[in-house]
Amino acid sequence: MDHITESLRVVTWNVHRGVGADGRFDPERILRVIADDITPDAPDILVLQEADEDHWPHRGFLDIDGIEAVTGLQHAHGPDLLWGPESHGFLGVIVFVHPRISVLGGRVLDLPGHAHRGAVVLDLALPLRIVATHLSLAQWLRAVQMRAVGQFLHRASDMETVLIGDINEWRPWGGLAFSRAVVGRSLTGPARATFPVGRPILPLDRILGDRPGLITDPKVMDSPGIRAASDHRPLMATIHKRLG
Repeated sequence: MDHITESLRVVTWNVHRGVGADGRFDPERILRVIADDITPDAPDILVLQEADEDHWPHRGFLDIDGIEAVTGLQHAHGPDLLWGPESHGFLGVIVFVHPRISVLGGRVLDLPGHAHRGAVVLDLALPLRIVATHLSLAQWLRAVQMRAVGQFLHRASDMETVLIGDINEWRPWGGLAFSRAVVGRSLTGPARATFPVGRPILPLDRILGDRPGLITDPKVMDSPGIRAASDHRPLMATIHKRLG
């Protein structure tokens, strides 16, 4: 029997705290790139990293209303999914979701490490669980962080899961941190180079699923605006969610 599926288009982008290739802090440039280069592909889910200030109190600097207006997506963070009252996300991770997709609930995971790292977990009514994150540079820390994510997933209700974000893993095969031995499930998906923005050689940004075939059609986005706005290129892929 064939499964009925729904396809969701998802984009992840590390916006480098609004600092572009010219060294200037320019949040309006991020909004222009989202409007001109990302919105035409009509994403259903948009995940941004380094989208709050790096230091306490991690203030938001993006035009959230403007992003909602140009994309048609909704900022998915209530007060319980923020680092603090001046933040737009959790430790720089911000998620936007299409209003046709019901969000059943969410929580944040404060991950271990020398620098603050976290994950935003959203349970969607499809059902589908989104884990949006920005992991550490060191492999051993990524493994510890993903072990924490895996322990949460083990205790949570059973749901197909997609990990999205800047996971700082250069190995195309995924590395120890995303193995079943660490996470309790295998996380796999296409690896495409997204960093550095001018001539990408490292697949640091990923969209990984816990079922073969869940993630397809990877595309590294590129434009003069993207190259000017950040040190990463955005990554887009399609999630094929089984509905029955």
